[in-house]
Amino acid sequence: MSKQPQPISPVKNFFAGGFGGVCLVFAGHPLDTIKVRLQTQPKPGPGQSPLYAGTFDCFRKTLAKEIQAASGDVKYAGPIDCAKQIYRENGIRGVYKGTALTLMRDVPASGMYFMTYEWLKHILTPEGRSPGELSVPSVLFAGGMAGIFNWAVAIPPDVLKSRFQTAPEGKYPNGFRDVLRELIREEGVTSLYKGFNAVMLRAFPANAACFLGFEVAMKFLNWLAPNL
Repeated sequence: MSKQPQPISPVKNFFAGGFGGVCLVFAGHPLDTIKVRLQTQPKPGPGQSPLYAGTFDCFRKTLAKEIQAASGDVKYAGPIDCAKQIYRENGIRGVYKGTALTLMRDVPASGMYFMTYEWLKHILTPEGRSPGELSVPSVLFAGGMAGIFNWAVAIPPDVLKSRFQTAPEGKYPNGFRDVLRELIREEGVTSLYKGFNAVMLRAFPANAACFLGFEVAMKFLNWLAPNL
């Protein structure tokens, strides 16, 4: 006999999901920085080499640049200072720059993300057992593959978002349509997949950590407060 399923608790899901997000950031953030650097690097001029030859070259140069910046002047003292400067220069619209592109990325990608995770959990659950009893390797596999499928959908709008958000104010008056036209005209359709290697290197471990963190936190909360 399988155990009676635990009642759904919004409070537990909130805190367990938050802990999963922390695990995702710790596991995947370095490669997220590399992804954005690759997506926003300028097109090289005639006879010039690209700023970054690839994922590992970008990592090496980024690390060297950050070490150098630690001993010199930096534009932003931190996230609060960054938000203040953006607000001072462009108002509330500057802080929300790229919202439409973020929605274009996250709505379909998040649907793919959770659909894949739940489908794989169902496939991997042994007969007569509950998905909540999945082994750690099964949770890691389902979470990692959910991340892969999520980013397979999300990369093109993510490239457009990164380009739009880091562009000088007024460069793209028609929003993502101008970004899309410029990228395809100057660099071809493959430019929509810039940073692909960094994204996929990050996707599996980061999202495996995310869902494992969520499941572990949920088990802990069910043990700590079974009636919540």
